[in-house]
Amino acid sequence: MTAIGGPAAPLLVDLHSHSTASDGAFAPAIVVQEAHKAGLAAIALTDHDTTAGLAEAQAESDRLGIRLVPGVELSAVENDHETHILGLHLGSTAPIDARLAELREMRRTRASKIVDLLNANGVRIAFESVLEQAGNAAIGRPHVARALIAEGWAADSRDAFDRYLATGRPGFVPKEQLSVRDAIALIHAAGGLAIVAHPGQQGTRERIELLKNDGMDGVEVRHPGHSSEDITRLMALVEHFGLVPSGGSDWHGVPGPRTLGAMKVPIEWLHWQDERAKSRKAS
Repeated sequence: MTAIGGPAAPLLVDLHSHSTASDGAFAPAIVVQEAHKAGLAAIALTDHDTTAGLAEAQAESDRLGIRLVPGVELSAVENDHETHILGLHLGSTAPIDARLAELREMRRTRASKIVDLLNANGVRIAFESVLEQAGNAAIGRPHVARALIAEGWAADSRDAFDRYLATGRPGFVPKEQLSVRDAIALIHAAGGLAIVAHPGQQGTRERIELLKNDGMDGVEVRHPGHSSEDITRLMALVEHFGLVPSGGSDWHGVPGPRTLGAMKVPIEWLHWQDERAKSRKAS
């Protein structure tokens, strides 16, 4: 608690989180509640390839008085390099919902192929078990991992990926993806800002410049997977190329070091994004 007359605690935001609408552990309303408990001024819900949780999250944010930044996380590829793109400050999602539905269907098809491969290799799990783990969420490999755990084929998620689901393992199936440029265009069509997610050491000067040329608006500077050196370097590149910074915990609701608000993202970064979003809409 701030002492009377003392400096006010800085307002913090978290601009990267997931709910049960994709592969998170908690419903969208619970994500907002947890952000409120953490004392955050704003939370972005950025589920994988779906905006289905935004309405529920918005209703809860209105009730609690915490700002919701409507978002999504798209998986994209460029020259065999997988890149995740955060779409923040989405307006109407109608322009991209049809495409997102196609992406979710790709996820379902991929999961079915993974199960077929596992079955062919003697790992007997049913696709219905994967669907049960996913519920209404966009299906992903984490749901296959949970089915493997539930049916006794793996001890935990890491074990499931190491033995069955990672590249080169018996159940690996390449993901059909958007191009980076198309992902950015979808986000812009929805009135949002395109932010490259957790670039880490891949966030070189050359890579960030290429992404800017494709229309990227900003960079996720603060992320649990980034070292202090990564953060310093990425912030310098943001400033050099005139982009906006972003950051978040990439929270999925599971126990571990990724907790809401842990990245200490200042509200000023959100204000800079607001200005960029207004400028983009005006142009």
